[in-house]
Amino acid sequence: MTLTTWTLAAAGALVLCGTALAQQPTPAPTPAPMGTPAAAPGVPTFRAEPLWPKPLPGNWILGQVAGIAVSPDNHVWIVHRPLTLLDDEKGATKSPPETKCCTAAPAVMEFDTDGNLLRHWGGAGAGFEWPKNEHGIMVDRDGNVWVGGNDDIDHHLLKFTPDGKFLQQVGRQGSTGGSNSTTQLGRPAHMQIDEAAGELYVADGYKNRRIIVFDAKTGAYKRHWGAYGKPPSDDKMPPYSPTGPLSEQFSNPVHCVRLANDGLVYVCDRANDRIQVFRKDGTFVKEFRVEPQTLQNGSVWDLVLSTDPQQKFIFIADGANGQIHTLDRDTGTLLTQWGRHGRQPGQFKWVHNIAIDQAGNLYTAEVGFGRRVQKFRRTE
Repeated sequence: MTLTTWTLAAAGALVLCGTALAQQPTPAPTPAPMGTPAAAPGVPTFRAEPLWPKPLPGNWILGQVAGIAVSPDNHVWIVHRPLTLLDDEKGATKSPPETKCCTAAPAVMEFDTDGNLLRHWGGAGAGFEWPKNEHGIMVDRDGNVWVGGNDDIDHHLLKFTPDGKFLQQVGRQGSTGGSNSTTQLGRPAHMQIDEAAGELYVADGYKNRRIIVFDAKTGAYKRHWGAYGKPPSDDKMPPYSPTGPLSEQFSNPVHCVRLANDGLVYVCDRANDRIQVFRKDGTFVKEFRVEPQTLQNGSVWDLVLSTDPQQKFIFIADGANGQIHTLDRDTGTLLTQWGRHGRQPGQFKWVHNIAIDQAGNLYTAEVGFGRRVQKFRRTE
């Protein structure tokens, strides 16, 4: 090969190489982590406090945390499931002990907003039927603590003093009567009291498909309703479809009930990916769909309303997607969302319940393999 020939060949090779390089696709930008917080002007923002609560006494450990609430004195109450500890978490209870860790913490625990443990109690006792699978907690104006359960036999709610003295039981363990019973519950999920009216609202529940209202002092039946304010039905329903017609019935579970300052009642229809809003007499007002493409076990697990006088925002715990959504309370418009599935602070594994304190800070409780509580300080 002559020098001229070699030079031409080399030049051609360089041209071909340059063409190939030019045709290589530009690498796609690395996506932002799932759950990167969205922001919107005037909408509250939050920051996880990774060291809340403070370490529990001794070798106590939490199981699935199935309820969280803020009391009128601004303390944080939780109920967890001691029987859900894994085998490698309860070696200290074996005879002889197999490991230093651990023993289950008492089912009901009270903390201050700094994370200090103040009181603890729970479990079987005389005169009442402790739930087989704890689910839901609420503290009324007098400081009394209400606890529920959602096992197949748990069809009742319990009321205790702040120190754990039994006061009242609504419903009976092992006894249920369907979604139109006026005397029995069906695996109730959550409860709220209208203090002015003296009425107990129950999201009922994992077996029944309704909101039912009782006299909070006597437990006497007042009224109940299903989706759209209509009588509930226990007939088998088709599975939820994001593109199908909206269900005329609540799905199971009817997972939360919350009362607003203006008298509206907000209901978590979890597996149907929606919130339904009612007046206190059960009259349907409107509904908001939330992440309606969600299948699995639904997007609306719990909600709380913001602490401003108008309660402008709804904060939703979305267990299936591992996020907190902020909605405009009036329109249902999604404003922000944050969080993702994970085990680091600010991430979630089945975020089950949500609570809010007087300063607007949020608290979350996780079931499944999450098994923890978190505090999110309001920053804006």
